[in-house]
Amino acid sequence: MATPATHPLPNSRTEPDGSAVIRVLSYNIRSLRDDEDAAARVIRACRPDFVFVQEAPRFFRWRKHAARLAAKSELVVLSGGATAAGPLLLCSLRATVEHTEDVLLPLTPGLHRRGFATAVVRIGGARVGLLSCHLSLQSDERYAQAGMLLDRVEAMDVPHAIVAGDINERPTGRSFRRLAAQLQDCWTAGPWGGEYTSTPTDPHQRIDAIFATKGVEVLGCGVPLGLPGLTDADLKAATDHLPVLAALRIPASG
Repeated sequence: MATPATHPLPNSRTEPDGSAVIRVLSYNIRSLRDDEDAAARVIRACRPDFVFVQEAPRFFRWRKHAARLAAKSELVVLSGGATAAGPLLLCSLRATVEHTEDVLLPLTPGLHRRGFATAVVRIGGARVGLLSCHLSLQSDERYAQAGMLLDRVEAMDVPHAIVAGDINERPTGRSFRRLAAQLQDCWTAGPWGGEYTSTPTDPHQRIDAIFATKGVEVLGCGVPLGLPGLTDADLKAATDHLPVLAALRIPASG
């Protein structure tokens, strides 16, 4: 088992060579059915440049709900929401947006529709693709969606990419392993903080993850613990998942 680092997670910055250190957060917010203010406080305490949200509101006035969460979190909406069947991307004003695309995956009758929220952004001298996902509860569909995810990352045609979301499977599962065979599992590459994301009251499994393409340096990744402004009460009140926070160094794209 990987031993988590105890050093503070690096702050966001642009390096003299144009590379960018960024903080990214993956968070299943359960359609904001719990404590929205607590979720916003958790996000703010993590000081992310990008938030990969799962289970964003999808129905009545969903854009208003997404915009309100972004404002409370001191961020802006980048892409996704109902148009991606739940995945959402938030970002800070540090990012320059090149383009966004919401992707709906094939619908299996009787199962929940799934999709990806994607974007290509520049930050410092780095160009990077982003993809927020929430894979199926059904094993065969989940495995197929993992393949579609990898195809989508390839189609983004970017030098580097970050994928994050609720995989609905532990690292030993075949869909998780399919992703980790092509992408860096950031917890494995740079364990930091806590490992288990489900559930906040009884953390016992890692089903949420951040992945990055080869060449991205993982400076630390895990469930944030002990950050200023981050309380155990907020983590338990916000939603039924714990967030995953990573600091990554993205090389300059030239």
